[in-house]
Amino acid sequence: MKKDKMFRVFMIFLILLLVGCRSHSTDVLEFDSQNPIMITIWHPYYGAQKLAFDEMVTEFNETEGYKKGIFVETVGHVNMNELVSNIMNSIKKKVGAAELPDLFSAYADTAYYMDQLGLLASLDDYMTEEEIQEYIDAYIEEGRSLTGSKLKIFPIAKSTEIMMMNKTDWEPFAIETGAKLEDLTTWEGVIKTAKVYYDWSGGKAFFGRDAMANYMLVGSKQLGQEIFEVKNGQVQVQVHDDVMRKLWDCFYVPYVKGYYTAVGPFRSDDVKTGDIIAFVGSTSSMTYFPNKVVVDDQKSYPIESMVLPLPNFEGTLPHAVQQGAGMVVVKSDLLKERASTEFLKWFTETERNVQFSMRSAYLPVKKVANDLNLIQDQLQFCKEGDLKTSLCGALPLIFDQMKNSELYTSPVFSKGTSAREILDNALLTKAKTDYKNILQRMAQGQSREEAMETFLADENFEQWLLELKISLQVLLQ
Repeated sequence: MKKDKMFRVFMIFLILLLVGCRSHSTDVLEFDSQNPIMITIWHPYYGAQKLAFDEMVTEFNETEGYKKGIFVETVGHVNMNELVSNIMNSIKKKVGAAELPDLFSAYADTAYYMDQLGLLASLDDYMTEEEIQEYIDAYIEEGRSLTGSKLKIFPIAKSTEIMMMNKTDWEPFAIETGAKLEDLTTWEGVIKTAKVYYDWSGGKAFFGRDAMANYMLVGSKQLGQEIFEVKNGQVQVQVHDDVMRKLWDCFYVPYVKGYYTAVGPFRSDDVKTGDIIAFVGSTSSMTYFPNKVVVDDQKSYPIESMVLPLPNFEGTLPHAVQQGAGMVVVKSDLLKERASTEFLKWFTETERNVQFSMRSAYLPVKKVANDLNLIQDQLQFCKEGDLKTSLCGALPLIFDQMKNSELYTSPVFSKGTSAREILDNALLTKAKTDYKNILQRMAQGQSREEAMETFLADENFEQWLLELKISLQVLLQ
């Protein structure tokens, strides 16, 4: 019995020792520069953003990574949809699918799915509380929105929405009609201005919008009713008739009247072709704003850009979206998880994160980095072709908007991506289809007013609203 008792004591001691070693194991992990560890990152950056990201990865590999023995390999994707598709193929081990990367760009919905499968590492294990507190609280809160409140989505760059304008074509219109930029601070004012532009230009659209889901979600919240409310992991759909009517009146109605349009994949494409002169989109889309309008194969002309605040509904408090994919680390071995976190911490060091923001039009993620004076100091280091000119004027406006608006982040829930897709398409697809029918009726001899009459009727809105409610209910039931 004495031996059994001693054995039990020894086993308890051994278990406690192993638990203690595990809890502090991340503190003693050592990298070896002679035997570097490779980590792979999948990202969706494109164009100037991809160039900026890849150059920073190269810098890491040649400096900090070289010293510590960490080598980062990047794999780019055309867009986030392609990246998510490849992630899902890797999870399901489909034929030809690559192994999961060590870390990748992810929105909260994809991260939620991965977390439910137990595939994401907690970054709390590799960062001190002091390090975490350096990041903007709202970004960390979003990063902890998954199971267990652990930090599993690392913020590297964020964005919001603004209005971007073809200043060159705005100026003669404003001079001749008396149109004012102040009118564009509200959605009601945008409609008023768009009508004047339509009449002045001989029937051309004035405005377009990217990310219609943001219009629906942020607009609903601003008007007093959040569409998706998540409590205890369960989502409740709240589609309020009066709120939806206001959203309808401020987008669908001006669209079918010809004041708004959406032709290309993105509204910056429509500015380039001259189909519109203003649009609302992500701050990161500043990198894609054209420097000329291409009329046809033979004719084009240069244009200047102008950045304006995101419009709000009259009589409401300012609201804006807070968005941007973070990085998630895939569960593997402790050394790879720590190496991935070391890269992320290096990437978001204050000056370096500001420099990435300068070149990509994303917003920095650390509290101290969101200082306008610091950012303006860094503008001098921008390379030729960066966003230096537009950012000089845009950043004070963007920072002021972020400071004075209630920021909205889409809640995380199962099938959240699909629910967002419904909102992204519901109003825009309806408007595009009906506008095409109006043009067909006019071509058949009806007046503009006669052609629009059916589509502006209350019954048309009510049928659309019913279909929207059913679509969301069927998806989330």
